[in-house]
Amino acid sequence: MPMTASEIERTILAAIPDAQITVQDLAGDGDHYACTVVSTAFEGLSRVRQHKLVYDAFGTRMGTELHAMALKTLTP
Repeated sequence: MPMTASEIERTILAAIPDAQITVQDLAGDGDHYACTVVSTAFEGLSRVRQHKLVYDAFGTRMGTELHAMALKTLTP
């Protein structure tokens, strides 16, 4: 079963509590999302490390429950 936008937000917040998150369902199918995450946790990290922090929050759910997510990470 695909993840909802609110589940994506809760999952990220559990791993990155100060995150400001915007989730957009790209295809209207609950399977393809774009997500922008803003957090102080990203300060000093490369873009790859920032994305890894977010993707690690999903563990094995990435690629199964969450099929595709375009990710943009920023610092405040």
